[in-house]
Amino acid sequence: MARLVADTSGLVSLGIATGDDPDPLSTCAERYEVVVPTVVVEELRETASYDDAHGRAATAVLDRTGAISTRSVELDAEFPLDDGENAAVALANDLNAALLLCDEFTQLGLVHASLADTRLVTTPTLLSVLVRTDALSAGDARVALISIGDARSWDANAYVQRARSLLEGD
Repeated sequence: MARLVADTSGLVSLGIATGDDPDPLSTCAERYEVVVPTVVVEELRETASYDDAHGRAATAVLDRTGAISTRSVELDAEFPLDDGENAAVALANDLNAALLLCDEFTQLGLVHASLADTRLVTTPTLLSVLVRTDALSAGDARVALISIGDARSWDANAYVQRARSLLEGD
């Protein structure tokens, strides 16, 4: 089973769609060994304290931590992103993970450049992968991406718009 390391932003995105059937977070946990740094769990707990879509999504992820492994990792003091991305990049490199799930769209280039042999994926890309591997239908992935995009205010994001258009073509 391929290993997927996730940061907080990617897990929150998947958590937004947990009410959907099929549930992209559960599907991901069935298809991958999902591993997160302990600092990501701490960030999820902080996010869960908010009474909004992100807080509910973080709570949904925390409710499923039985399907997710956690590991401690040493942070790179020089890494210019927050502790969650820092730890996720370090853990992905330490574990030689197949994938790193990260939705930090403004810093994707930096995250990508920091990875050794791990493929960077965003939630829209992961949904597309799940469609291509027959884990989700294109329609289910579209519904998930729309609900995630609405909650995350991704309407103006060209990257997300492109992913939507590709899913519509399936």
